[in-house]
Amino acid sequence: MRSIPFEFSISWILQIMLNLSLIFLALILAFLLASELFHFGWELFLKRKIEFHEFLEEILVFFLYFEFISMIVKYFKDNYHFPLRYFIYIAITAMVRLIIVDHNSPMDTLIYAVVILVLIIGYFIINFTPRERPEGFNYSK
Repeated sequence: MRSIPFEFSISWILQIMLNLSLIFLALILAFLLASELFHFGWELFLKRKIEFHEFLEEILVFFLYFEFISMIVKYFKDNYHFPLRYFIYIAITAMVRLIIVDHNSPMDTLIYAVVILVLIIGYFIINFTPRERPEGFNYSK
């Protein structure tokens, strides 16, 4: 009988735990996404007065749920890998939500806008950087 290396069994157990946790998180996020949709319908069709900023904030929260669920789906489709650009999408959406919700202080709004600019520049750099290193490229130099 062939024995399995100890390191392999630990990493396999941790990978299973991570996958089960992400599936559980995806189910919770899917429930919250559905409840947001129900809440949108309630506000649009049954409420007389809709606060624009609150409704816009709820739409951005909806997109945050959606982005997290799509990131979990992408994780399983890409062989257990989270693409960095999805984290950037989520960060930009979160910062836009902060600007809409907390726009009382002009300095804070400016800082949030600068953070969005830095995230967009980072996204630009990621998209235009070659994914594979040239032959002979050595990290240890």
